[in-house]
Order: sequence, then structure tokens, then C-alpha cells
Amino acid sequence: MELFAVPDLPEIREGNDLAAMIGERVDLRADDVVVVASTVVSKAEGRVFDLDDFPAGPRANEIADRLAEIAGEEKDPRFAQAVIEESTELVMEAPFLLTATRFGHIGVNAGIDRSNVPDGDLLLLPERPSESAERIREGLAADRVVVSDTCGRPFRHGQRGVAIGWAGLPASRDWRGERDRDGREMGVTVQNVIDELAAAANLVAGEGDGGTPVVVVRDWAFGDHEGSDNHFREVEGDFVRQALREWTFDE
Repeated sequence: MELFAVPDLPEIREGNDLAAMIGERVDLRADDVVVVASTVVSKAEGRVFDLDDFPAGPRANEIADRLAEIAGEEKDPRFAQAVIEESTELVMEAPFLLTATRFGHIGVNAGIDRSNVPDGDLLLLPERPSESAERIREGLAADRVVVSDTCGRPFRHGQRGVAIGWAGLPASRDWRGERDRDGREMGVTVQNVIDELAAAANLVAGEGDGGTPVVVVRDWAFGDHEGSDNHFREVEGDFVRQALREWTFDE
């Protein structure tokens, strides 16, 4: 397997054709996987906003005041309002906002970015990332596209690449019913391949002002396995999320 960044992409603006810009800079193969950072997808889709676009309501003011007290520094209630509007649920309200986005992703602050936004204050995640991935895929020679983001995960320090949208491949491959090296039948292993591809691509893409937002994964095969588009856990089976609903931050 080989991974390489697509070179020389300019600052992305609303209305830019990402597929065309990628195709102009790299000769893609049909079986390549193109991993595109959500930041450039959001910029192309006009998801850049100012804080003034989110006048704070009572709940946002309350949340901002509490977070300011915990952190010992001022918090902008307009940012809290943006997070509320981008979320279907505030899973945690303190000591930080952990939210469920409208497309099912659980992350801090609804994934809203305040860095690398030259034309505004806030960069929101794509509204429907898998639809975004499909639109990009339709304009490429490659058959598979993953839209990635970076976020922290429970029980781990730091951030890593994760998939929030995908097209042209299943989200996971199912090893259940296959045999391990000792001949035992596997009963629980379902491998989330789009997250693994996003994480691998993030190693190549990098972060900060030296980051490159599109990475090509070449010579990776899904293999002869059953596939599934199950990616985000349903609430009924997400016991961590259920527990967090009952948990209260104790200062």
C-alpha cells in the first residue's frame, strides 16, 4: 500500500470544484481511495461563517458562562450557539461540549473549527459528508472517496484522523465467520476500514500550515469480505453515550 499527498492545492473557496482540482494534479487509478479533509470540503460548500451569524440565546449564554467559570477565561456565547445549532444532542455540557452532529458523528464542539478560516470566524463540518464524498467521486477517475476529520477519542490522548463521510466502498469489513491462524472461527471482529484509511492518510497529510488536505491511498484492496455501511453506533447500543447522559461534571 502506498499513500501520497496531492500537491499544490490552493486555498479552497466556496464554489471550487474539488474533484476537478484534484484530477488536474494527480493521475488517479480507478481503485485508488481519495481521502479528502473535511476542511476543504466545507470551504468549497460555503460552510464558513462569522460569529455574528449565531446570536446567542439563553441556553448558549448559560453554557458559555459555565465553561468560562470552569476554564477561568471568557467564552463566547455565540460559539456555543453555533454548536447548539449544529447538534442534535449535547451529550456533555461540561467541562467541554461533546455533541452529536446531524449526520451521526460524536465530537467536541460539533466539529466546528476556528483555525485555518481566512474568510470568517468559524468553519462548520459539511452538512451531509457522505453526499459530499459521492459528489467528489463522480468527478474523479478514482472510484472511492473518504471525507476525513480529526478528533480525539475516548481513552486516548491526542487527535487522529477519522472518517465522517464515504462513497464507493463499505465502511467496514466483516471477519465474522472466517478463520484465524489457528483455525478458530472469529465471532466479533468487524474492521472499520474507513476510519483506518482516514487515520493513515492523516499521517501523510499533516497538520497546521504545512498540511495537505487530499491524500491518495494506492494498492489497497478491500478483499473478499462481507461489507457494511454501519459506522456510527446507534444510541441503543452505545453504552458509553448512554452513561454520559447520566453523568454530571463535578468541579
